[in-house]
Amino acid sequence: MRDNAIVFDEYARYYDLLYQDKDYQAEADYVAGLIRRFHPEACSILELGSGTGIHASLLVKQGFSVHGVERSPEMLARSLRLLEKTNYPERGRLSFTQGDIRSIRLGEQGEQFDAAISLFHVISYQTTNEDVMAAFQTAREHLNPGGVFIFDVWYGPAVLTDRPAVRIKRMANDEIEVTRLAEPEIHPNENRVDVHYHVFVRDKSTNAVKELRETHGMRYFFKPEIQNMAVQTGFETLSSEEWLTGAPAGMETWGVVFVQRRLGDLGCEPGNVRGTFK
Repeated sequence: MRDNAIVFDEYARYYDLLYQDKDYQAEADYVAGLIRRFHPEACSILELGSGTGIHASLLVKQGFSVHGVERSPEMLARSLRLLEKTNYPERGRLSFTQGDIRSIRLGEQGEQFDAAISLFHVISYQTTNEDVMAAFQTAREHLNPGGVFIFDVWYGPAVLTDRPAVRIKRMANDEIEVTRLAEPEIHPNENRVDVHYHVFVRDKSTNAVKELRETHGMRYFFKPEIQNMAVQTGFETLSSEEWLTGAPAGMETWGVVFVQRRLGDLGCEPGNVRGTFK
């Protein structure tokens, strides 16, 4: 299976078109609400896996300062173009860096934030325990004491109950028409679904068709393993709920958002968010 970050450089060319029906505003409002609910004093956000920068730009309009980290050069280039179009004073509170969320460390002294977010299943793209825990550790290293880490994932009970099926999606703009065929392959012993994409891009002016094939590995999670990884990386799990609705997670809940709080030294007890911090 190819590295998920590598395939996104090709896929990114059509990413915004394929997801132009996504309600980014509602999602940004929801995430801002979670941050204010669990950390009312939060002002700064680190976004791990910031994609084309749309969530970050909307959160800046909510009054936060946001720094996005994105590994894909193509995605990052789109973020920077969005940044150029951002009006003042929001532009001064929005920035992006290229980097791997498993290993990046910002600044020689370690730049700190009040909240870290990782949206649209970025954590599910971390398909091994080592990768997940490395991403968690990155979040923790960049959080101020008591800071919160918010992320959404594919939820195991729903994936195994309402199993992924073949899907076709078509989107178009004035220049191209994109048809995407998604064929899932479940690997139950790895808690992973490989989604095989076959994308057809038709140029409307010439009718020429370009084909693109990619495989995106997606990990699904169960609450106890998230809680266990949280403890091992210095977090306390505060909440889990259905993405956007806030309903309790259940057998039909494909998308679940987790909220974690940064604890002190790794040996401290869950619930003790005060005391000695690194």
